[in-house]
Amino acid sequence: MKKKIKRGDAIFPAKGKLGVLVPGIGAVSTTLFAGVFAMRKGLHKPIGSVTQTGKIRLGLRTNNRIEAIKDLLPLANLEDIVFGGWDIFEDSAYDSATHAKVLDTADIEAVADEMKQIKPMKAVFDRQYVKRLDGPHVKKASSKMVLAELLMKDVENFKQEHNIDRVVICWAGSTEAYQADTDVHQTLEAFEQGLKSSNKDITPSQIYAYAALSMKIPYINGAPHITTDCPALLELAEKNQVAVCGKDFKTGQTLLKTIIAPGIQSRLLGVNGWFSTNILGNRDGEVLDDADSFKSKEVTKLGVLDSILKPDVYPDLYKDLYHKVRINYYPPRGDNKESWDNIDIFGWMGYPMQIKVNFLCRDSILAAPVMLDLILFADLSQRAGMTGILEWLSFFFKSPMVGEGLYPENDLFAQRDKMENVIRYLINEEPIHHTGLDYYYDVT
Repeated sequence: MKKKIKRGDAIFPAKGKLGVLVPGIGAVSTTLFAGVFAMRKGLHKPIGSVTQTGKIRLGLRTNNRIEAIKDLLPLANLEDIVFGGWDIFEDSAYDSATHAKVLDTADIEAVADEMKQIKPMKAVFDRQYVKRLDGPHVKKASSKMVLAELLMKDVENFKQEHNIDRVVICWAGSTEAYQADTDVHQTLEAFEQGLKSSNKDITPSQIYAYAALSMKIPYINGAPHITTDCPALLELAEKNQVAVCGKDFKTGQTLLKTIIAPGIQSRLLGVNGWFSTNILGNRDGEVLDDADSFKSKEVTKLGVLDSILKPDVYPDLYKDLYHKVRINYYPPRGDNKESWDNIDIFGWMGYPMQIKVNFLCRDSILAAPVMLDLILFADLSQRAGMTGILEWLSFFFKSPMVGEGLYPENDLFAQRDKMENVIRYLINEEPIHHTGLDYYYDVT
């Protein structure tokens, strides 16, 4: 039997404080924290955030009903968010933000008091999965199950210390080495036995996810590695009726790819090749310089084009597409990533053309509002009874999780329409089908 969604006034209100716990208090997390603190003080506007600045149309164009999303939905207020998390380094959020060098010193100092109060708890970490990093601020335990229990204790202590009503956990740590599902990931029973025996195939991120789902806390995977997208953890999410979503925040090059590719496909232009390369020098770039960690990222990046271009539907246009992705660690660039795309296309009578894209972006500046929106929407989803995989949040991910038997929708504009129609559904408004026929014809 399919679950029912709460709508309108039936959605549980966002009362009290929302705790946001983050594995990985690095560049992205501290950029989010500082931005939220600055916005509370009126120092900056929430540019890039759908929940804070987005508006949608309701009803017919002739009605001119354009409403702010945050006025339509019972979202948590920024004033009610309390941040915390785990990291392998003891640095406070202030020290971490200073080290990351994403934000200007003036912007960090403006919220220094708040940032200094965020001190990470000891992390669950295993160098088998992140070879290029190591840190001293790490939990020690007799088994991976005990590590999960220690994380749950951390959450309880955090809730009590800050008088928290609800919690969302969002992974913003480094990309783990690629790990495919094994037998231990097939059932919850096998997974829990694997935790007790410290099975080597259970990753640190999956220990965090298990702890979250066991406590009925929504879990967001902001990195490309496999975490909740395995049968065992989906079984736990279903059992405890918890919301999950992921994976990999859609920010720089892939964001542009999901904008450009739908345009090419909609005009039925062919593509022979798409070469993508990046340089970045932050901690993420250092981690991805390892081949095993890059494999996790490569899988999410390469999967985008097939679902948009549909080579099985249009073999004459896309079946021979050569798609290559590269990431290069370049320390001088820091968090300011640069990407290049060379797209070889062809048109009428097979004549070749090219598209060149050079995107000089700021990775954490793009990721921070995505992270905020996902946290607020995941919290809303949990209160509305939208549990299990939150496909309606695909808009924010490079490799969206979907239900069994479904392919992911990666077209940014289709993802946006899906998200906006879900919002309309939640507030008891009619979805918008965009045919426009009703303005000209009797279509009743």
